[in-house]
Amino acid sequence: MGSHPAAPSPSRTALSPFATLDPAVLAALPATTPITVRSAALSAPHLLYLGTGGGKLLLFSLQTPSSPEFLRLIPIGANRPVSAILPLPSVSRVLLLADGTLLLADPLLARPVRRLGSLRNVAAVAASSPSASSCSLAVAVGKKLLVIDLTLREADELEVQTREIAGVEGISVLAWVGEDSVFAGAASGYSLFSTGGTGQSVDIFALPESAGSPRIRPLSGGEEVMLLVDNVGVVVDRFGQPSGSSFVFNSRPDCIAEVFPYVVVAGESKLDVYRRRNGAHLQTVTIESSRAGVLTVASDDKVVVIATAYKVFCYSKVSAVEQIKAPLRRKSYREAISLLEEFESDGEISKDMISFVHAQLGFLLFFDLRFEDAVNHFLLSETMQPAEIFPFIMRDPNRWSNLVPRKRYWGLHPPPKPLEEVIDDGLVTFQRALFLKKAGVDTVVDEDFLSNPPSRADLLELAIRNIIRYLCVAREKTLSPAEMEGVDTLLMYLYRALDLVDDMERLASSQNSCVVEELESLLENSGHQRTLAFLYGSKGMCSQAVAIWRILARNYSTGLWKDRPNLPETDSHEALAEQRSGEQIAAIEASKILQATSDQDLVLEHLGWVADIDQDLATAILTSEMREKQLSAEKVIAALDSGKVGIHQRYLQWLIEDQGCDDPHYHTSYALLLSKSAMQAFHVESNSREKDDREIDSDVQFIFSLRERLQLFLQSSDLYDPEEVLDVIEESELWLEKAILYRKMGQENIVLQILALKLEDSEAAEQYCAEIGRDDAYIQLLDLYLDPKNGREPMFTAAVRLLHNHGKSLDPIQVLERLSSDMPLQLASDTILRMLRARVHHHRQGQIVHSLSLATNLDARLTRLEERSRHVQLTDESICDSCRARLGTKLFVMYPDDSVVCYRCYRNQGDSVSRRGRNFRKDAIFKQSWLVSR
Repeated sequence: MGSHPAAPSPSRTALSPFATLDPAVLAALPATTPITVRSAALSAPHLLYLGTGGGKLLLFSLQTPSSPEFLRLIPIGANRPVSAILPLPSVSRVLLLADGTLLLADPLLARPVRRLGSLRNVAAVAASSPSASSCSLAVAVGKKLLVIDLTLREADELEVQTREIAGVEGISVLAWVGEDSVFAGAASGYSLFSTGGTGQSVDIFALPESAGSPRIRPLSGGEEVMLLVDNVGVVVDRFGQPSGSSFVFNSRPDCIAEVFPYVVVAGESKLDVYRRRNGAHLQTVTIESSRAGVLTVASDDKVVVIATAYKVFCYSKVSAVEQIKAPLRRKSYREAISLLEEFESDGEISKDMISFVHAQLGFLLFFDLRFEDAVNHFLLSETMQPAEIFPFIMRDPNRWSNLVPRKRYWGLHPPPKPLEEVIDDGLVTFQRALFLKKAGVDTVVDEDFLSNPPSRADLLELAIRNIIRYLCVAREKTLSPAEMEGVDTLLMYLYRALDLVDDMERLASSQNSCVVEELESLLENSGHQRTLAFLYGSKGMCSQAVAIWRILARNYSTGLWKDRPNLPETDSHEALAEQRSGEQIAAIEASKILQATSDQDLVLEHLGWVADIDQDLATAILTSEMREKQLSAEKVIAALDSGKVGIHQRYLQWLIEDQGCDDPHYHTSYALLLSKSAMQAFHVESNSREKDDREIDSDVQFIFSLRERLQLFLQSSDLYDPEEVLDVIEESELWLEKAILYRKMGQENIVLQILALKLEDSEAAEQYCAEIGRDDAYIQLLDLYLDPKNGREPMFTAAVRLLHNHGKSLDPIQVLERLSSDMPLQLASDTILRMLRARVHHHRQGQIVHSLSLATNLDARLTRLEERSRHVQLTDESICDSCRARLGTKLFVMYPDDSVVCYRCYRNQGDSVSRRGRNFRKDAIFKQSWLVSR
């Protein structure tokens, strides 16, 4: 319940005094020789130099802030006032500008000062940024601008080199920025000089006559400088171009200094502090001395020294942390947040400290009952641990007490305690503030709370909802297992406190780290059985989870519980497309658990009640592929209710088709179940006479699908007992199924009778004859067509079709013997004529083939004889094509490709392959015979 100032207070403390010293008193100088401070400089470590108008240089130590210590004093000259002091740490010297001459002293003033060169009438001097063992000075002497390079050599000797870079008159102030940029200020205006080889100069802008003497201040970073024009400080870069914000001071300052991120100006007996980034005025410090006169300011990174003629005031930069603490103590939260953002943009505060401050802000706001703002800051803190919230939810000691970090923060808020106590204490504070306000006493209570005070119940609900918001974000972070358990368990506590049932079930059904022991009694006593069931399921406690779902299903079915209208988002049975009853949902959730478990006893124990609600779910449980080990088929079938034919049937189908079971008993059982279902459906459909066309079409489609599945199984499986199945459907009208069974039994005649006479499917009957592959099958089918028995008329059309399609391959005599005298001649005359013609053609074709075969045989014999009778003439020079030996009178062999070898080589290589590599068994030689040539 803090105040909300519109902007940061102008009395903000950026600089804090830590010492006031009287140089004359500390230096133990007699009262007859007073000193007047003309210049000051700070140098590490903790050294303060003061130059006086009487030509003295004093050295003090600020190492102990509360008690500055005088170290040494050296005289410069009675008539040589010290107007400027420049510490040069890179060359271990201190540069002094005294009465227009340059002097060098050692840092501890242990030796007398020495004159630098022979320069006189020096108007201004500036030093470059220090390097390892050298530095450069810009010196304005008369109409010249010189650069003096100082290099530290061995034995603490200095090497001095002087060069002139420009000719200019009237320079009163210099500043060295960057590597080679020197800014010069004169009564006429500001100029920029380059110390490089060119010595180029650029006029930045002119000063009006009323502008006063110029002032130049280099700013931290080494790339910017402030140029004073009357009471305006213009910031330019090292090229002279404006950059950043300009500063508008309340009056023309005597001196300008910087303590990053602040700019400090002194004048008119006061010190003003401005923010460097935007020029905002932050603090005014009044100088106490009544004879302040012209103020001299010196500064380093942390300390500012303001010197009057006779006194020196020392101020230190207040740290960002301390500046933020101040408005927090006043409960000015917006001011503290503004400061935090300012320091963050200036880089004055570390990332860890930013997180620390956000956490501190969050706790302060939390105890002020501003829960939403508090959690917003908790979420901005990257170092705050979720366990720091636990004491607000659960009273110590508890399972997670050791996880709560013992952070003290800044001692601005009490230790965490349960939410109810926080709210009660906050309301008491609110009532006290309200009473004081009525009494006319100002308080820090928020006006919104006074005008519209919330109730305790509203505050408690608001606090819980915001802590829930924080814990939900914390769940996404990388936490230790113990922290994750605490976050999820306490999140469930808070959901239950607000009766957020959907959120409870969503958390319990998802992957979580809830501790079951901490929650089960709470959820059970509060009646959140569904949440407990989800929690058991997510933790792998399948038996307890399914038992609860069974109880819920029974309560829903008996009306003890009402259906919940809104269901948690689950992937149950792939997302519910439509609203389901509570009983169905209980069965669905139980089936998800049972589908994944390999506990056979658990599955069979709960299968019955799930099947009573939804047989599809029961089938999905039995046929699930998610479990690591499948259930025993024998025990499953033994446990199945005989009345649940559909489950039994679909389980056997899955067992045979998907699992590849080859047990004849299961194949027979499946065939019997399909047969009985088909008979029952066929019987029900045939007895239905009052259905409309749409219902009839649906029934026909179902029966067709069922019979098709039965027929496919009967045809594809060879493991069932066809006789046992046939006994079941023997008296039914399932003729095609009977035909398949008789075919399995080898009863060809009965199969033909069913196909030809019962089903009158001539095409199927002829196809079956073709599968048999014998001509007598067609004769047998012809007999059935011509003499169907049982008083049926002969099927002449079917008989003629059979003769037309297959008569050419049948024996005409057998066909004529079977033709009935009652058969009309005009039906069979064309068919019989074609049969006779085909028979005569076949006979004559055979004679031709026989004669051609005899001729071919004779031709081959004659050709072979000619080859054997061929004469071959050899000479004395003839050699064997294989061993290259002369043949002479040796026996030789000639191959069909005319290659000649001796008999020994012939025996070695055989008569199939010649010496030329030709294999006569695979690559025969064809020669024209007398039959071809003629």
